Amino acid sequence: MKLTFLGTGTSTGVPELGCKCEVCTSNDPRDTRLRCSALLENDDTAILIDCGPDFRAQMLRADVARLDALVITHKHYDHTAGIDDLRPFASQKTFPIYANEDTAQQIRSMFPYCFGEVKYPGVPNIEIHSIEDMQPFTIGSVEVEPIRVFHAALPIVGYRFGKLAYITDMSSIELSELDKLKGVEVLVINALRYSKPHRSHQTVLEALRVVDYLSPCETYFTHMMHHIGLHSKIEKCLPKGVFLAYDGLEVEVG
Repeated sequence: MKLTFLGTGTSTGVPELGCKCEVCTSNDPRDTRLRCSALLENDDTAILIDCGPDFRAQMLRADVARLDALVITHKHYDHTAGIDDLRPFASQKTFPIYANEDTAQQIRSMFPYCFGEVKYPGVPNIEIHSIEDMQPFTIGSVEVEPIRVFHAALPIVGYRFGKLAYITDMSSIELSELDKLKGVEVLVINALRYSKPHRSHQTVLEALRVVDYLSPCETYFTHMMHHIGLHSKIEKCLPKGVFLAYDGLEVEVG
């Protein structure tokens, strides 16, 4: 499998509007971050993880011609706002979206015209599959296991795809759910900024405690804001096998 990071930024993206800090004015392309999203592909299946407001630009930049399904971590705008732009992938067939019930309700509220009895021609033909029971399911040839995590008090969803796990916007996780991630070889996990605590997101230092517990072969931090610091400086401070992801990065998963 191959994972492509389509976006690695937080809800405001990087650079943040109006900011002139060293990250927001950096010439290093790794410091420019669209909203958080990723694409998982194998020989016969392509799965989009989250679909935020930068979705169209991300698809054009990555030259994506095929999508088979969308899995969503949670209902917030920066993870769902691009759903209308699924039209090219959801016109000739019903396009499946997998989400917990809270997120499903939000999608129906944001895009009611996609669910009416009489649809306007051209709207995305989407079908939501509730994963509220948090049971594993299959998309094409890919086994998907939902993992319940918390975004402050909001229950949201991380995903395990065999040897890969993808978690974003997490502030905490119960031990029983964390243990479902044992044995992952590639861990993608959120790290908003380096050390200053945040009520609903992990810092780098907090994420490293998860890494220490799971001991994956490789870890990639995502959902980062400009306050995390320059990519070139922060990555030098990380332990062996731990990296800052960046937009466009491709990772092969055995």
